[in-house]
Amino acid sequence: MKKTAPTFGIAMRNFTAYPEMPDAAGLLDYAVRMEALGYESLWVWDHILLGVEPNFPILDSLSLLTAVAARTTRIRLGTGILVLALRNPVVLAKQLATLDIISNGRLILGVASGWYKREFDAVGIPFERRGKIVDQSLEILTRLWQEERVTGDYPPYTLRNAVMYPKPVQKPRPPILVGGYADPVLKRVATKSDGWLTYFYTPASFTKSWNKVRQFAEEAGRDPDTLATCNQLPIMVGKSKESVAGPLNEWLRKEWDYSEWSESSPDSAVMGTVDECVEQLREHLKVGVQRIIFVPYKYEMEQAEIIAKEIIPRLR
Repeated sequence: MKKTAPTFGIAMRNFTAYPEMPDAAGLLDYAVRMEALGYESLWVWDHILLGVEPNFPILDSLSLLTAVAARTTRIRLGTGILVLALRNPVVLAKQLATLDIISNGRLILGVASGWYKREFDAVGIPFERRGKIVDQSLEILTRLWQEERVTGDYPPYTLRNAVMYPKPVQKPRPPILVGGYADPVLKRVATKSDGWLTYFYTPASFTKSWNKVRQFAEEAGRDPDTLATCNQLPIMVGKSKESVAGPLNEWLRKEWDYSEWSESSPDSAVMGTVDECVEQLREHLKVGVQRIIFVPYKYEMEQAEIIAKEIIPRLR
């Protein structure tokens, strides 16, 4: 695997557990602070409808990132992930190009097909076709961003000499990361994206799936070392593993879902003293994770500051 210097991002709390509501002003202040702390990237979650009992109020990912772009200058802005199959790809191409321009080329587009059928039913998108929709949408996005004129039939979208300007700042387009777990998704990562963005994976689980991605890339005639790797990881730093395990695991149980068909697991949680957390995180870097996206316990500022000041410098 090609050796690259690791980078470290952090997630935003744009969803909460009802009755608490996301704090838009607080999130913008958080973004400014994360940039000041030196995080490489800032990541938002994406859903339109999420949960019933409990439900999870969530701010729109792209609207929030646009506001963050206006308040920051350096930190990269990522969707981790955008449920691509729920979006009109032509409208989305315009929205994302605009976001990349407003941010002066800081967008990282993480996408996936989605898993929450009730959400698809409500939006009127056939859940069983979501994989094919993602493939089609990726082609539409790429063509509109890179070609002067686009003609093509992509039912239900018909493009006839479609001209979309201005183009994104990043050339040939913003980086696209694909999230997901099943073999067809891992093939999509290997052949149609710039890398893999996964969620709550242990080093062993990451290695298992990443080896598949590399094999699929080689079979398609693509150099797997050109693909980026990212893992979103929950973390809580404290006086000992024992002192933080209880509250961290309770939070992970109450506010997070783990797809039955994936290997995402609360067992991926990084916890303990600074030394213990550094040791655990080094295991992720050893197996090839290039970008770690921290999900700090309850997004507490104290946690974010400890990670930035005491953990990241040692991982570099």
